[in-house]
Amino acid sequence: MNDLKSYARLKSSNKSLIELLASESSFSNVPSTWQVVVVDIQNSTHAVKEGKHHQINLTATGAIISVLNTIRKEGKNVEIPYFFGGDGATFIVPKVLLSKVTSVLENYRLHIKRKTKLILRVGYISVEELNDQKTTIKIAKHRLTEQLTIPIVLGNGLKKAEEIIKTNFVENNATSFKKDLLNLEGMECRWKEINPSQTKNKVVCLLLDATDEATQIEVYSEVLSKIDSLFGTFKNRQPIKSQSLKLNYSIYNIWEEMKISLVNKSWMYLFKNWFSTLIGTLYLRITSTGKQYLQQISQLSHTFMLDGMINTIFTGEQSKIDAFLEYLNQLEKEKKIIFGIHITHASVMSCYVLDRKTKHSHFVDGTEGGYTSAAKMFKMKLKG
Repeated sequence: MNDLKSYARLKSSNKSLIELLASESSFSNVPSTWQVVVVDIQNSTHAVKEGKHHQINLTATGAIISVLNTIRKEGKNVEIPYFFGGDGATFIVPKVLLSKVTSVLENYRLHIKRKTKLILRVGYISVEELNDQKTTIKIAKHRLTEQLTIPIVLGNGLKKAEEIIKTNFVENNATSFKKDLLNLEGMECRWKEINPSQTKNKVVCLLLDATDEATQIEVYSEVLSKIDSLFGTFKNRQPIKSQSLKLNYSIYNIWEEMKISLVNKSWMYLFKNWFSTLIGTLYLRITSTGKQYLQQISQLSHTFMLDGMINTIFTGEQSKIDAFLEYLNQLEKEKKIIFGIHITHASVMSCYVLDRKTKHSHFVDGTEGGYTSAAKMFKMKLKG
């Protein structure tokens, strides 16, 4: 992984995730010259209490879209690993792209503060510095679904990067916003809350960390096996099912999207997107491209991440959730893991849509703060 296109050249594994974790040869060390970039909403837990969870979700999604639109200009074969975190995102980028990525994110930070008053922390650290901290970042590519390939990271490097960047963040008010740098093309958030396809099921947002870096493979394999046995295959427990998706025609919803996706409000944008959403139901039900798009959404939804920690969202019956909690509490009692969990009634989704045939991605969180609420529990346990 020494050049701009090295992540794109990594071979995608078709093994099951548990098999992949057991295959050490499938993982590569991230080059020391590469950089970890972290974006995070300061005091996101408090913002959730204030009812700003929709803005938080949009802001995190917008950070990813800003970076992906920047990377897209570099050519077809340039890819970078990234992770959606509900209230932020993490990227691993080659050094040659660092300046462009951080400039775009700093500009986006100013835009978000101006539009929502949320404080977005942005920072970066080299993999070399993380190696000096005695942490590692090993990466592989995993084919999660037929259409979605994701990065899988082992080691504590990304967690250490987030800790350092958050601790040392100082808000920079010296720079000025540049509207030409803001590019949120493809940003959409047009779906109602998504209820589980089975009415008795609930939505689970889980953050889980192995307490010892050396035991990550063993612990994560065991936890994933338990999830499979209790809640079924990844496809079965997936919270995003095409039959559960319903468009949200709310003017307010589109207004909130517009606040983040545009430099200035536009009544034309508001009307055009409200009208297109209104007729969208017909498009999705009647046209072949609409039906295809609807079917692809679950395939292209980010509901599982492994960035040194397990971050996942899935559905299950309360009785099985109770059994799972008992299992997790025992692992925690044995000091093998620390976890945070949030159980809610539905999931929410924000989207990156360049076209409705193949170029779209969907970022999923739980209602009532989802990952942010799970992180609150996790952080309280860390503090003891």
